[in-house]
Amino acid sequence: MTPSATSTVPPPARSPQPLTDGRKSGPEHALVITFVVLPLLAVAAAVPLAWGWGLSVTDIAIALAFYVVSGLGITVGFHRHFTHGSFRANRGLRIALAVAGSLAFQGTVTGWVADHRRHHAFSDKAGDPHSPWLFGTGPRALARGMWHAHVGWLFGRDRTNAARFAPDLLADRDVVRVDRAFLPIAVASLLLPGVIGGLVTWSLTGALTAIFWAGLVRIALLHHVTWSINSICHMWGDRPFAARDRSVNVAWLALASFGESWHNLHHADPTCARHGVKRGQIDISARLIRIFEKLGWATAVRWPTERRLSRMRAQDGASTRSAAGRTVTVTDPDVSGSPSA
Repeated sequence: MTPSATSTVPPPARSPQPLTDGRKSGPEHALVITFVVLPLLAVAAAVPLAWGWGLSVTDIAIALAFYVVSGLGITVGFHRHFTHGSFRANRGLRIALAVAGSLAFQGTVTGWVADHRRHHAFSDKAGDPHSPWLFGTGPRALARGMWHAHVGWLFGRDRTNAARFAPDLLADRDVVRVDRAFLPIAVASLLLPGVIGGLVTWSLTGALTAIFWAGLVRIALLHHVTWSINSICHMWGDRPFAARDRSVNVAWLALASFGESWHNLHHADPTCARHGVKRGQIDISARLIRIFEKLGWATAVRWPTERRLSRMRAQDGASTRSAAGRTVTVTDPDVSGSPSA
């Protein structure tokens, strides 16, 4: 079995290694721009296409299937397993999660994990690759920060030092193999919907519309949901748990993000396998981890307990609501610490 990812983020003050590992090469930078801009252009074209022609039930079904597989590959795989070690996965599940997350067009497993561990090590401080609070708290500074946190940081040329932030993945032969196969997997993420659409409709038109909707548009939507965790979920929302940064919960993003938008608990307890711990908080990622656990594919799952949650609750049982630099006290609802997902 390959070594399991740990949740330990190297402390910034103790490690002599730099935050970045040189600059992205010209081709690497061009690929990032392509992966960001091309799906955005597809979304821009989506409205007129949907209005007149080209969107079918087949396209919607294929897009939804690929959104769920690639999205959960990010949330359960790249994030909760590989970055934070919220559970241990057997080798087959570990490889499957790495491949599924790579279908999301968000970079390699190691690169994604290195960026996110760096984010936690310096959350909302200098060194955080995508905090919206790096430029100040005035209106113009916040607008600049939102752009930077949401998408602007992706265009930077500095590359996070994986040897410092993800040495465990660099030593994992299975992860290295999936990383090396990232470009073929990314191309498959675009072309497989077309193959499926063409076979279902038995037409070239069905193949092309599936590539557009279940490929490009699906990737763009998932991109923006993921990026919203970096931007919106560090700006406006509820803070029922004590965290050392400005992370907040954003309820309306919970379904689309598979539970990732319960971001305040995540930053208060990064290794927890379940982010939506209160009653009624939808966390599809945690439910999937629970299924993996019952099947015996996932072990050592770090479920929340009432004792741990009590230690992290905001002082005096009250939470705060962050609103662009200011906070107001709000009533803290009951918290469910049940380990069931």
